[in-house]
Amino acid sequence: MNVLLIGSGGREHALAWKLAASPLLTKLYAAPGNPGIAREAELVALDVSNHGAVVAFCREKAVDLVVVGPEGPLVDGIADALRAAGIRVFGPSGHAAQLEGSKGFTKDLCARYDIPTAAYGRFDNAADARAYVEKVGAPIVIKADGLAAGKGVTVAMELQEALDAVEACFDGAFGSAGASVVVEEFLTGEEASFFCLCDGTTALPFGTAQDHKRVGEGDTGPNTGGMGAYSPAPVMTQEMIDRTMDEIVAPTMRGMAEMGAPFTGILFVGLMLTENGPKLIEYNVRFGDPECQVLMMRLKDDLLVLLNAAVDGQLGHVSTRWRDDTALTVVLAAEGYPDAPKKGSVIKGVEEAGAGDIQIFHAGTAFKDGNLVANGGRVLNVTGMAAKVSDARSKVYAALDRIDWPEGFCRRDIGWRAVEREG
Repeated sequence: MNVLLIGSGGREHALAWKLAASPLLTKLYAAPGNPGIAREAELVALDVSNHGAVVAFCREKAVDLVVVGPEGPLVDGIADALRAAGIRVFGPSGHAAQLEGSKGFTKDLCARYDIPTAAYGRFDNAADARAYVEKVGAPIVIKADGLAAGKGVTVAMELQEALDAVEACFDGAFGSAGASVVVEEFLTGEEASFFCLCDGTTALPFGTAQDHKRVGEGDTGPNTGGMGAYSPAPVMTQEMIDRTMDEIVAPTMRGMAEMGAPFTGILFVGLMLTENGPKLIEYNVRFGDPECQVLMMRLKDDLLVLLNAAVDGQLGHVSTRWRDDTALTVVLAAEGYPDAPKKGSVIKGVEEAGAGDIQIFHAGTAFKDGNLVANGGRVLNVTGMAAKVSDARSKVYAALDRIDWPEGFCRRDIGWRAVEREG
């Protein structure tokens, strides 16, 4: 099979690495890719916002499957354009992608189908949002409705912080994503990530993980796209998985089908595990980043077989197998991230650090004058596995310390919840 992978981050490098191992694969293309992905795929300079150009490329290269990594192109309707042209694609329609593209859309779906989630209000002007915040009080959660690269959420512990977050949204801090806001009840519990492969009818559980959103150790500082993750998440017991499937995933699949937008692709269920059971925090319509990296490390099966089953409506005929070991990844980020990451600094020692069973997935890198340089906020994902979380963490940090990049930084406490559970 000829496959086109769309995206350029650590998630896409992990997908490329796994797809490249498939005996079904003939040729893997990636647009635009990155230096790490270039080891697994032929990079192509496609403007993925130009759907016509993507369709033309697929026809020219006889592409059998397009795998869309990031959420932006999905919300923009790239899967619709490809399907209209008769090209098979793994990813939801633009309508179905509203599960991530609009937090208000998802909250309204939850209300309609009795899906457990935080109480909320939805507002298109600052005055009404402020009034709601002042009525409810803090702690409270303010979310820009649209896509904001993981940075449009404020968990406000004080009232003034919440009011400032409302103003920031309507003052344009997140562009059009903040033109409306969702204000949510503050939930108490532990967060976890749960994934399902979906074919429009069937949802197949596809692993658990926990990530670390805040930039600083001890879960301090602003939210990021994710500073590290591990899988499986011990807190996601079989009972919790069953409840999530029954109470959250199943009614979502039914609801999307009833509104004429059956969900196909990967459904990323962001959960808060409360004393009353799992509650939905958010949906994403693509693999998590960096959760994808640890899932791909643990997956025993041929990823391409599973993606084909999802695209062809055959998930009821396949299953998944996982390695028992814990996979853990640590994000190396550029100085200044998440506000204003500094680009262009030279990174050395990546080859040496990635020896043995350590995988280093490139996220925001480029080659310049023969050197590997930082080209984004989150730059590298150092990933390893071991029977115990603590051993996986030790292995990953030992590898990370072999990378020579003074301008980079990372959190040193990735996996702390699971390590504490090990005692």
